[in-house]
Amino acid sequence: MNNAHDNDGLPHDSDDMDGAARMNGTDGTDGMDGFDDELAPDAGDLAEFEGDDSLDNDLLEETLRQAAAIMDPVPAQLQQTAVEAYALHSLDTRLAELTFDSLVHGIPVRGAVDPPRMLTFHTDELTVDVEVTAHGLMGQVLPPQEARIEVLSGPQLASPPTLTADDMGRFTSDLNVAGPFALRLRTDAEVVMTEWLRV
Repeated sequence: MNNAHDNDGLPHDSDDMDGAARMNGTDGTDGMDGFDDELAPDAGDLAEFEGDDSLDNDLLEETLRQAAAIMDPVPAQLQQTAVEAYALHSLDTRLAELTFDSLVHGIPVRGAVDPPRMLTFHTDELTVDVEVTAHGLMGQVLPPQEARIEVLSGPQLASPPTLTADDMGRFTSDLNVAGPFALRLRTDAEVVMTEWLRV
């Protein structure tokens, strides 16, 4: 009598077992005979794609710029200030750099309430000392000389207030300086522009 397992249709030969494994994917492949290898991207192509992210960065930057323009637009006054400030930059105007700011370099005075802010600006040949208080500003141009001083502050750039330094270089004003401001000095020899500061 034949054994029931002899005719159960299951492969018993080792070659047949290997063939079955290849067909059902149990040999570690999906049985597609290298089909995955054909679809797999070349390693060099991947490296080139991943390394070139400048396009993505540019697209992201432009998207953020557009979103900011809609959600948080630049105020018209600030934009005008920036345009005017750029227009002031010329070969005939020298920049006086901030070299001292009591808000940063000063030693706190015990018990002082709302102390004045002391500022010093320098070029190679000119020094401008400025004291800013809640009641106005005063200062001196060194070496002492006469000068016309324009106080630039935000939207007032179209017709800025003008001060006059005497022959000792001293000037004073009850102008209440608020927000960003700068000074433009016109002497007999040159035009000097201080850095912009916020008070």
